[in-house]
Amino acid sequence: MLDFINLHWIDIVDILLVGLLIYQIYKLIRGTAAMSIFVGIIILYFVWLIVKTVHMELLSAILGQVLGVGVLALIIIFQPEIRRFLLHLGNNSIHRNGNFITRKLFGTKNGAVPLATLDELTQAVRKMSETNTGALIVMTHRSSLESITETGDRIDAIINRRLIENLFFKNSPLHDGALVMDTSKLIAARCTLPISDNQNIPPQYGMRHRAAVGITEQTDATAIVVSEETGGISFVKDGVIKTISSLTELRLAIEDSYSAS
Repeated sequence: MLDFINLHWIDIVDILLVGLLIYQIYKLIRGTAAMSIFVGIIILYFVWLIVKTVHMELLSAILGQVLGVGVLALIIIFQPEIRRFLLHLGNNSIHRNGNFITRKLFGTKNGAVPLATLDELTQAVRKMSETNTGALIVMTHRSSLESITETGDRIDAIINRRLIENLFFKNSPLHDGALVMDTSKLIAARCTLPISDNQNIPPQYGMRHRAAVGITEQTDATAIVVSEETGGISFVKDGVIKTISSLTELRLAIEDSYSAS
């Protein structure tokens, strides 16, 4: 009865790959304004397939032209999402292969955060939380944040809790913006971060949290946010905001993020 279906193993692989691609696109734009556009395009494509199958030549030609010309419009509309996807794909591929080669050639392992760095950072966050001092700290991992640090003022200073507190003091000229650091030094302050357009971010979170979500969506960096209104501490990774209730929980979140990378 189904003899007219000529299905080979390569067709099954093709279907699975297309399904995986659609799923990855869905994950990328889920919760954004682009989601509605994506759904509309999928509906329009299936309508075109149906009218083409039933040989409605005029409507099929019109929809075919719309879909054909629409490729350029899609690139423009989805430019931020395409850029984010390519950055995510490139970073994962390059660093995964690079880390594998490095471990094989030199026997190195994933780096750990020095205890001194953890102590200085967490104590600074604790103090700022107690005084309701707003702060946004970005921690680099594998992705280069050179384009981000160029928007701020270069520091290249040893990690010190008092220096971090002074940078975010409300009367400090460097308090507005993000502090970028790695495990060994404070790199730059007053840096500008990309703002996430994720519509699912709870309304109680302000621009600091949206900026933290934005940078962690586009790179593998992680971020710590101290709320100026409540003093609450948040840890942001892969665009997900996690509320931190203790310094021990914050230390574990930082250590886990570096172990995973």
